[in-house]
Amino acid sequence: MSVLNIVPFGESILRKKAKPVETITPKILKLLDDMGETLHAAEGRAGLAAPQVGILRRVIVMDCGEGLIELIDPEIVEMSGEQDGAEGCLSFPGYHGYVKRANNVKITTLNRQGERIAMEGEGFLARCIQHEIDHLDGILYVDRVTEPWLFDDKTQRKISVFDVSKLTNQGL
Repeated sequence: MSVLNIVPFGESILRKKAKPVETITPKILKLLDDMGETLHAAEGRAGLAAPQVGILRRVIVMDCGEGLIELIDPEIVEMSGEQDGAEGCLSFPGYHGYVKRANNVKITTLNRQGERIAMEGEGFLARCIQHEIDHLDGILYVDRVTEPWLFDDKTQRKISVFDVSKLTNQGL
């Protein structure tokens, strides 16, 4: 297993839509393993989508406190409730913003064996699932903030989300 480089905010690949995984191959399994290693090596982590490591495939790994979760070609099939909370991103470390999300999600996803399974998430897990699936669609949390600024994690200093959007040619 290898720790992969995380693509920084502003790189165009983060704005591209990831392609479905046609078949679970040894290459996809290695990607899952490497992404899991990368996620656990990162500070302040909860999830990582393949585009964040430069690969345009619909693959996600998450660890929201109860162990590693792997999602391949995940699809949200139902959302309910509402929550508003802070989100950050491994591609834009050191900042967070407030994002409104569904409090409950139901998804279908492939597992490592290529079987389509159902999964439900509530609260923080639901937030992570939605955040990471957004990455697969080229959407970043800064596109969804409910206030016009982000906050520096250390100083709580505000930065205009419109200034942040200048780092990328799409969004907002």
